[in-house]
Amino acid sequence: MTRRVPVSTYRLQLGADLTFDDAAALTGELARRGVTDLYLSPILAAAPGSTHGYDVVDHSRISEVLGGRDGFERLVGAAREHSLGIVVDVVPNHMAVPTPASHNAQLWSLLEHGPDSPVADWFDVDFSDDAQVLMPILGRRVGAAMAAGEITVQTLDDPENRITPDRPVLCYYEHRFPIRAGTEHLPLAELLQRQHYRLAYWRVANEELNYRRFFDVGSLVAIRVERPEVFEATHALVLELMDAGLVDGLRIDHPDGLADPRQYLQRLHERTGGAWTVAEKILEPDEELPPDWPVAGTTGYDVAWRINQVLTDPAGGPPLGALMTELTSDVVGTLPAVVAAAKREIATGSLYAEVHRLSTLLAELCDDDVRLRDHTLRAITDCVTELVVACERYRAYVVPDHPLAPEAAALVQRWAAEAAEHLEPERLETLEVVTDLVLGREVGSAGRQHEARRDEVIVRFQQVCGAVMAKGVEDTAFYRWTHLTSLCEVGGSPHRFAVGPDTLHAWASRAQQHHPHTLTAASTHDAKRGEDVRARVGVLSELGEAWVQHVRALRTATEEIRPADLDGRTENLLWQTLAGTWTEDGPLSADRLADYLVKASREAKQWTAWTAPDLDREAALERFVAALVTHSDVHALMGAWVERTREPVRVTTLAAKALQLTLPGVADVYQGTETTTVGLVDPDNRRPVDHARISAMLDRLDAGAGPQNLAEEKLRLTTALLRLRRRRSDAFVGPDAAHHALPTSTTHAIAFARSAGDEHAVVTVATRLSVVLRAIGGWGEHSVVLPAGRWRDVLTGHVTDGGDTPLASLLAASPVVVLERADA
Repeated sequence: MTRRVPVSTYRLQLGADLTFDDAAALTGELARRGVTDLYLSPILAAAPGSTHGYDVVDHSRISEVLGGRDGFERLVGAAREHSLGIVVDVVPNHMAVPTPASHNAQLWSLLEHGPDSPVADWFDVDFSDDAQVLMPILGRRVGAAMAAGEITVQTLDDPENRITPDRPVLCYYEHRFPIRAGTEHLPLAELLQRQHYRLAYWRVANEELNYRRFFDVGSLVAIRVERPEVFEATHALVLELMDAGLVDGLRIDHPDGLADPRQYLQRLHERTGGAWTVAEKILEPDEELPPDWPVAGTTGYDVAWRINQVLTDPAGGPPLGALMTELTSDVVGTLPAVVAAAKREIATGSLYAEVHRLSTLLAELCDDDVRLRDHTLRAITDCVTELVVACERYRAYVVPDHPLAPEAAALVQRWAAEAAEHLEPERLETLEVVTDLVLGREVGSAGRQHEARRDEVIVRFQQVCGAVMAKGVEDTAFYRWTHLTSLCEVGGSPHRFAVGPDTLHAWASRAQQHHPHTLTAASTHDAKRGEDVRARVGVLSELGEAWVQHVRALRTATEEIRPADLDGRTENLLWQTLAGTWTEDGPLSADRLADYLVKASREAKQWTAWTAPDLDREAALERFVAALVTHSDVHALMGAWVERTREPVRVTTLAAKALQLTLPGVADVYQGTETTTVGLVDPDNRRPVDHARISAMLDRLDAGAGPQNLAEEKLRLTTALLRLRRRRSDAFVGPDAAHHALPTSTTHAIAFARSAGDEHAVVTVATRLSVVLRAIGGWGEHSVVLPAGRWRDVLTGHVTDGGDTPLASLLAASPVVVLERADA
């Protein structure tokens, strides 16, 4: 059976405001825009009130909030009427710890029966020494909560929360927990001691949590999908939907959190008959997708940052760096130190429980082996901490009972060498032992290399590395580093300020050769800022000196209202966020801008944090923002900036979209981004999209009207390219599709052709760094060599002959042109 490969996808973030029936009503319109497949956020039953669906509570049911099985089938039926495929987001790594817990039947069973639960093996819980599963949900220490009467035993009839009156439950405000049989009538203190779980103050979690979670999110408990019975139970419904022809492809959420991503993906590949599947995988610039992963590719972070940075002007690095130093004291070139410090804070803070669990396991192994007994828990903890801090990617992909790949060994040894620089000499022998154990090498007494606990060390080390990377880099350091904030995106590479066209072509060539059906994305549900905000911020690199002067003018204008103790990193982020979000329509609302800055500051964990918010300074920041967005001088300055950057913003916005939609891979459009949007991090990426407005705009454009603004210009370009992809799918995702860089006489143009077999079918030419280009007098005599033949502009219909073509004429009407062969 030949499985469907999408040509383009349209990401829909489902929820109470966008149900299956709502999505079904959009299918005709999305097909008109050129989309070939719907790309749905998770569809399984999620925790009550879930806004995203990644907190699954029941793998056997489709979400009733979204419309249930019937609603899903209605959506599929509507999609099929318009020849649309269905791609579904799958979450294999974790389930929710919902409130109340009764919504997760497997977790409820675990809490009630402990290690004797028939589903105990679903969860990665440490039950050693009769330990209780830590439930850190109390607002104060347990003794104080008991004394205040906040923890009670009650008999409830609450069918909505799946609680029946035949068994009493333990209650703490809205939380409900099962009570171990035979302990119902004990005094409260004894009853709590006798449960298979332990109610605890929420701050205890980081130090004593004994179940693996999703990063440091205690409300998401990891599941052991590596066990065949867990895989079958958690994937039965999705596989049934695929076998029934209701689902065509899959997006796999965070496979690096699994015990063995390769095994999981291979099992999934076999069970789906090789369905199109992409994995959410963050790749470092020098890292390739593991070749033994049977997937079409990634979810697109790897191409997104390259497109962003090929449109970033390296000349902006020094002046923006000097401004960063002036405001924050951070210095260009010190990002690695910022990252290391953030990761060390995470490893010794919010993820200490995970580091401690791994270190304790290593210490037990050493204690059991007479040759290793002198390596203490404290020494091992120090070594593990520095090793995970040195790890600069999510995994090394060492697999128990498999030969150790030389590349993986060299990678971990490099981390160990870096870790050694931060350890006392006395610790270095311990570091060697820890390194050998996490690599699965024989160390200590002979013959113990493949013991189960040693295999667990290999797996758990890599899971901790990924968690520390995610929380330390994307969720901490990237909120601290403000050189150019558009570079600090999930999966991004701000270590490189900018890249040239050759770097983008090199990626495209590798992708076309190894993963021609990878997903290409510009915006995602995890993005820290939307693609159009990134484009506006990126333009600062083209006007570095002017931006420095602009910020100084803003600071002078706001000197009397700016808090005296405003954090420098927060301030630099604020000014760049203004540049990214202030449009012809003015600024973001004060509430939205303030909420974003407070969230970003809490993520940065410098002067305020989620676990220790400085409410007074946050309030001062909020007051400053409220005064800022109504300040007449700020309005005048920002209005002038918007006017000054109108054309470079237009160039960057359109160039980024044209590149993303025509480079190798399956092109994704995140809901609403076919036109311009002003969006930051959550909840902006889940807000309702005004499809009626977009449809009305498209009606005008399809009737022959010209675009009136950048929003319409982007919509015209996006729909034209999606329709082109559908029309010439052979050149984009066909078996003989190819990517060819085209010669240009200037690096201000990026040009390439997409081919089907021996025939060049589509050509893309995009402008980059337009400010400098204009300063040197424009295109002048520069040209691009188009393939032989006749070429039609997909926007204007203008026909051009192949050969050496002046860029000034080719790009006279637009900063980008996409040509379709006219003489086929």
